[in-house]
Amino acid sequence: MQLNYKDIGMRIRKERKALSMSQQTLAELVDLQPNTISHIERGATTVQLQSLINIANALHVPIERLLCGVTVASEQALRGILADVLNDCSAEEMRVIVDMCDNLKRSLRKNMERK
Repeated sequence: MQLNYKDIGMRIRKERKALSMSQQTLAELVDLQPNTISHIERGATTVQLQSLINIANALHVPIERLLCGVTVASEQALRGILADVLNDCSAEEMRVIVDMCDNLKRSLRKNMERK
């Protein structure tokens, strides 16, 4: 498997912005130059493993989120959690929840298309 540094950089930027953190602040937290953070986020340079670990820690995310986005294991875990939530629901409750989930999914995808 080859690392896609552009995708890694996009994930770093997304997580940083979710925290309303500037590149300058992230750079200070991980002892890198702000222009290095910019290059990493654009995928214009490779990133050392230790730097990636430091970035993940500064952003309070597991490193696999930066490397792979949502991993298969975490998707399976989330599906299991959702199944547990629905486990004791009546048929009517499940219909309502499924309708709400479907509407939420469409709304999320629509919002993601705008970005």
